[in-house]
Amino acid sequence: MKPTKINRQKIYEIIAEQIKDQILSGALKPGERLPTGKELCEMYQVGRSTVREALSALEIMGLIETRQGEGSTVKKFNPEDVGLPDFQQILISEETIIELMEARKSLELSNARLAAQKRTEEDLKKLEDNLKTMELNITNKKESKRIDMLFHQIVAQSTQNTIMARLLETISDSMDKAMEEIRRITFDNPVLTKKILEEHRQIYHAIVEQNPLLAQQKMAEHLDHFEGAMKNYYQSK
Repeated sequence: MKPTKINRQKIYEIIAEQIKDQILSGALKPGERLPTGKELCEMYQVGRSTVREALSALEIMGLIETRQGEGSTVKKFNPEDVGLPDFQQILISEETIIELMEARKSLELSNARLAAQKRTEEDLKKLEDNLKTMELNITNKKESKRIDMLFHQIVAQSTQNTIMARLLETISDSMDKAMEEIRRITFDNPVLTKKILEEHRQIYHAIVEQNPLLAQQKMAEHLDHFEGAMKNYYQSK
């Protein structure tokens, strides 16, 4: 790889475009592993967060696959399907993320309250199974992230309100890629993963007891912790 000197803003875009060009030209072939994050930092003379953003953009384009502990590898792709991405949409601004988080929090507090009022025995069984699955996969970072998201979806479904459930899905989809790095940091820490499981249990018990105010309170405490992790992440960038 032969990087060129970079002297512009939005450096991650330029790095992503350079690597993309090398993939499309065949200089980097499917199955070939990219340099490590540390090596890319040295090659382009940038920080780790810039390299992470560039790799995230390439992953969203479907050009590379990144696995924890294994690095990034070029994927097989159809050249006709690869277009110039809108980087503004790929990596949402910090301000937009905060607004989405506020909207999600308001929605999830309502979901917890309604779920405590309207949940069925089937809903409780799904929530209970989710908690058991998360406990069994507490050291599996990828599964823990998936199960965490599923828990919130089941709570939304327990409101018996399809609009509430669809709203949460829409907001979560909008946040998903932008929040990937924060989720990765969170679930890389076994202590934080166990804390999330315990917070989910508290929400679940409030729903079982049909205590709307307690369910809302426990959901607020849970989301406050995640919001704090998000703000710490952006302050450290």
